[in-house]
Amino acid sequence: MENVKVILWGLGAMGGGMGRDIVQNKKGIEIVGAIGTNPAKIGKDLGDVLEVGKKLNVIVSGDPAEVLKTPADIVIHSTDSFVKSVFPQLKQIVDAKKNVVTIAEQMAAAEATEPELAAELDKLAKANGVTILGTGVNPGFVLDTLIVTLTGGCQVVNKIWAARINDLSPFGPTVMKTQGVGTTVEEFKKGVAEGTIVGHIGFHESIHMIAKSLGWKLDKIEETREPIVTEVARETPHVKVKAGDVAGCRHIARGFMGGQEIITLEHPQQIHPHMGNVKTGDYIKIDGTPAMSWSDETEIPGGIGTMAAAVNMVPQVINAEPGLKGMLDLPVISALMGDVRDKIKR
Repeated sequence: MENVKVILWGLGAMGGGMGRDIVQNKKGIEIVGAIGTNPAKIGKDLGDVLEVGKKLNVIVSGDPAEVLKTPADIVIHSTDSFVKSVFPQLKQIVDAKKNVVTIAEQMAAAEATEPELAAELDKLAKANGVTILGTGVNPGFVLDTLIVTLTGGCQVVNKIWAARINDLSPFGPTVMKTQGVGTTVEEFKKGVAEGTIVGHIGFHESIHMIAKSLGWKLDKIEETREPIVTEVARETPHVKVKAGDVAGCRHIARGFMGGQEIITLEHPQQIHPHMGNVKTGDYIKIDGTPAMSWSDETEIPGGIGTMAAAVNMVPQVINAEPGLKGMLDLPVISALMGDVRDKIKR
């Protein structure tokens, strides 16, 4: 049986990391094409770009149309966060009759924020006989799929609370700006009002996934974003924060049904949280019969978790019925430790 053939679209931190995972850790799967935008990478062998110690005989190209002519089973897509931004790219992939898994956060449940574009993608995918999936560590796993899986042991669920408390320090300047890190409190509030400081992208998608799975019809979803102010100076390679300024964003989303708050998701993110005596971790509490709780006080790493989720879902996407899918539409995710070809239904 031939190897599963993959095209990478996007070779930044996430796309590059997924490429290395495939080359170094996976059996029965190979990269046959690579699309990038960085001039420093275009024209180079992908093995050199990924720094895996060998040539892969795949030349990085800036021409998606040309690369998509390459026979492949699936495209792993990592270029942007928003449905509107990635729609043209996903359409191009689907029109080339290729399955796609994307880490664009809003694509985890595109219908939650862009129902018309989601319907169009579903229609296009079905017409071309391929499948689209949006996933990642969050949304896609921690604050939705994992929560829903835990409710499988409950007879009744009354209320859900979950929190993902993480360290922003490893991230670059773009994330720092969208989280408001390094701003004054006044600048933070202005950024939130103007939409330049957005906090976490994916709360609407996660709450939509949870409610849909449990059969809850929500009245509304509300979000709040508050500055996390540091009492001491903090610094990363990309930002310096003075005492009294903003080290992160405390973002909370709430889902209401019948006037009652029944889903609460919290995602406070800041640089060097230990400097504010804050422990990172992931936490879930389910008020139900029986009540359940789960915690991981080491925090599931956002980058590695997202890369893993996308690569690990490759067989499920290839095997799925055509259309736009979510994580809860497909078989349970698991790590790919064996030959990927054994997971494919030919």
